[in-house]
Amino acid sequence: RLQGVSINDKHIEIIVRQMMQRVKVLDPGDTRFLEGDTVNKFVFKDENEKIRNKVIITEVGDSRFKLRQIVDRAKFDITNRQLAKSEKTLAECRPAEAATAEPILLGITQAALTTDSFISAASFQETTRVLTDAAVAGKVDYLYGLKENVIVGNLIPAGTGLKKFKQLQVEYKEETGQEEEVAEEIPAK
Repeated sequence: RLQGVSINDKHIEIIVRQMMQRVKVLDPGDTRFLEGDTVNKFVFKDENEKIRNKVIITEVGDSRFKLRQIVDRAKFDITNRQLAKSEKTLAECRPAEAATAEPILLGITQAALTTDSFISAASFQETTRVLTDAAVAGKVDYLYGLKENVIVGNLIPAGTGLKKFKQLQVEYKEETGQEEEVAEEIPAK
């Protein structure tokens, strides 16, 4: 905009959303993250959801749980009820702690390089470094996005390129002198 070029607000929103897609873990709680990790905010939210109804065993009692084991709240309650019926020592627990994080603002270049698709990141900048890091880490690119599918020459996952249309075959039939399009599903191999 400062350059005198008009740009629609929706394009600005998409760019800013990409720049704000990561969070920095402040306290990992009982999740698999480490303090200081930079992760996608949706992965962070999913991980916190996984431990929401879980407890951490603090005292084993006469149960078969292990110390500091992460267990579903319902399973813990059922086990303790069974132990109480047979007059054995109950297990003790504490609620699992969710991780806390703060949003971080990445620059446009850094946001493009931290995508889950290494093919997409390699096409942007630092190609050699991105491909080397991906090879050393043994990464697999599942080609979910538009950019990586275009790079490898596949149909893009939009419109008729969606998976549900891949087995679709179009045939033409003549009935009363007029052609009519008929689409039928081809069984998957």
